[in-house]
Amino acid sequence: MRSRANSTHVLDRLLRPFTKVAPGEGLQALLMLVCVMLILTAYYVLKTAREGLILSRGTFGLRGDELKTYATAVMALLLVGVVRGYGTLANQLPRIRLINASYAVVMGCLMAFYLLGRAGVPIGLAFFIWLGIASVLLVAQFWSYANDLYSEEQGKRLFAIIATGGSIGAIIGPRIAGSLDTFALMPIAAGILFAAALVFNLIEHVHQHMGPNGVAEKPPSGQGGFALVLRDRYLLLIASMLLVLNLVNTTGEFVLSSFVREHAQAVYPDDENARRELIKAFYGNFFFWVNAIAFVVQAFVVSRVIDRIGVRRALFVLPLVAFGAYAMIGLFGGIALVRIAKIGENSLDYSVQNTVRQALFLRTSRAVKYKAKAAIDTFFVRAGDTLSAIFVGVAIHQLALSARAIALVNVVLVLLWLAIAAGIAYQHRLLGSRRAPNAQPWTTPVPAGAGASA
Repeated sequence: MRSRANSTHVLDRLLRPFTKVAPGEGLQALLMLVCVMLILTAYYVLKTAREGLILSRGTFGLRGDELKTYATAVMALLLVGVVRGYGTLANQLPRIRLINASYAVVMGCLMAFYLLGRAGVPIGLAFFIWLGIASVLLVAQFWSYANDLYSEEQGKRLFAIIATGGSIGAIIGPRIAGSLDTFALMPIAAGILFAAALVFNLIEHVHQHMGPNGVAEKPPSGQGGFALVLRDRYLLLIASMLLVLNLVNTTGEFVLSSFVREHAQAVYPDDENARRELIKAFYGNFFFWVNAIAFVVQAFVVSRVIDRIGVRRALFVLPLVAFGAYAMIGLFGGIALVRIAKIGENSLDYSVQNTVRQALFLRTSRAVKYKAKAAIDTFFVRAGDTLSAIFVGVAIHQLALSARAIALVNVVLVLLWLAIAAGIAYQHRLLGSRRAPNAQPWTTPVPAGAGASA
């Protein structure tokens, strides 16, 4: 017993340079960090591969960069059914069985794509759509689980350091992808996700035996995710923010993809395979720098920012940076500037914005965390991507806008984003003021009329 206590104290002390850690919290927090590291490692292995698959060749008469943008509309449509089905499963399965079932399906799909790709079947478009759905669902599921495990006070302290694992995985993933053949990456990613599922089960075991704030592990009941979102102003504002955020970000990704495609075409005008590998190398390097910077910010800055200025003020960090980034792209252009601007925007999205976004759900009920959050983090994220696809199509084919002009439209959209963030901050403050002093809204439904989801 003494040995276990000593090892627990060592883990607590290990995390204290990064954030405030209470006695006994270190082991579970480190396991959560490892789990999200594995998830993001697998995702970036696959994300790097998918860029080469879809950008190196067109389909249906569309260029790869255009097709990539339009494919997000298909994701949003499919997610309507996926979210409803996931909500049904969430009502019936305990959380760890729900997680295990999700990972089994994802790993099976990966092996199917591997076999089809090796057989010469063109899987670029289907793989792009599938990964876009699977990735947002698995990440949303992880943070739903984290919100279920931790109280609001714990989440504000620990989410920043847990999310550091995601930044580490996002650095490792592109490095793995750069050393292997595109199709070989799929079974590698499946193996990494299998390890993540094992860590989930270990966390559940540790939480049940050591967790100081254990939550009764039973499936949440009641309405589905979309119904919960549509009847609550606070959740609607969060959903709207993610929709606009992804409209801006995906449009920015099109701007970047356009510059990359033109560069590859200029270097290798008659060699598709060479273009594919050049694009893959560019994105491998791009993802590395995005996630290296995100890691430094996540590990050493985010917890201090949230501690000093709070969750509500931290909501405004990313949109203000995005405003400046797209203004610079629109005014000056150039692949080097676009690359630097997108590295800055994406690194803050993956660090500050991601942590703040997860913390917004700490005051909500379990039903919201597992079902409404899944709807917001999947459908509304991809709905923003869909609006981007529509906008890009109109901008290119009807208005003949250049990539720089499209970036200037993003500047206007960021102003809307800032207005929505102000509304979320107001509702979040109301939620805090209406809570009873000893209430625990993270484990029980908030009463009707309290401003949060029920």
